[in-house]
Parts: sequence; structure tokens; C-alpha cells
Amino acid sequence: MEKLTNKSVQINRSPLNFMERAYLPALAKGLSITLGHVFKKTTTVSYPEVKRPFSPVFRGLHILNRDENGAERCTACGLCALACPAEAITMEAAERKPGEEHLYREEKYAAKYEINMLRCIFCGYCEEACPKDAVYLTETVMPANYSRESFIYKKDDLLIPDPNKKASK
Repeated sequence: MEKLTNKSVQINRSPLNFMERAYLPALAKGLSITLGHVFKKTTTVSYPEVKRPFSPVFRGLHILNRDENGAERCTACGLCALACPAEAITMEAAERKPGEEHLYREEKYAAKYEINMLRCIFCGYCEEACPKDAVYLTETVMPANYSRESFIYKKDDLLIPDPNKKASK
């Protein structure tokens, strides 16, 4: 039969000698690797007391930003929900009513904004797609919990607290 490519290699199938049959060189090599690892510096960290630094590109929990005046930046354009490959973001838009100019920047705002953190893959596409810089991924690690409902973050959970309300109290 004719070869299709030149990538095939002929394997040497000669019988093993006494040292190879006794597996002594292989045992010695494995033992040397093990002893080499015993004397290396450990990379284990005592977690609660010592925390490992995160990578500069780490993406954690989501937050919704506010502008300098404390108004919500999100205008419910839906680009973050469209960009999300896991379809973890749902939102409903609403019109701003008269007298709510200090709460929302634009005429349209997100009346309902939810992120299902169990579906989120922390890709950062929502952060990149947002034209108003409203969605931001922090360096906070997602906490563990036992109920699935606690992983659906609503708008109140995601919004940064209003700095103007803290100053007035």
C-alpha cells in the first residue's frame, strides 16, 4: 500500500533487555521527580487569613453604575442582553415620569433588570456592549449559597448605593 503522507514513523519493536524488564530505570526516574516536588516551595495559601491576588483581567460580580449626580446610567437599550451568549440578562424598559428627572438620566430606564448568575459565564461582553458604561464587572467573587433563587440578582441588588442619599442622612 502506498503512503499518503510522510508523517508516519517506523516503531522499533526490539525485545527489552534485563534492566528495562525490571523497570528499575523507570522507578528511579519517577522517584527523582517525586523527590524534586517534595523540596519545592508550596503554592498553597491559607485562604481565610491570606488571600491570593487576582489577575488584572479577573471578572467577578456585576454592578450597575450611577453617574456623578446619583442617577442611574442604564437606559434599557438591551445591548447587554443581546451581547450575552448565555442569555443570562433580562430587562424591561419603562418611560420616566414627570418629577423623576433626578433618578434617571434619560427618558427610558430599566424598570426590571435581572441577571441569572447561574447562567452567567463572566465573559464581559455585557460590559463591552453597554454604550453608557452602566454595567461593570467587579473583582468580587460570587458567594456560595444553597438556593437557586438567591443567584438571580435583581436591579436593587446590582445598583451602587446612591452617594447623594448617604450624604443627606
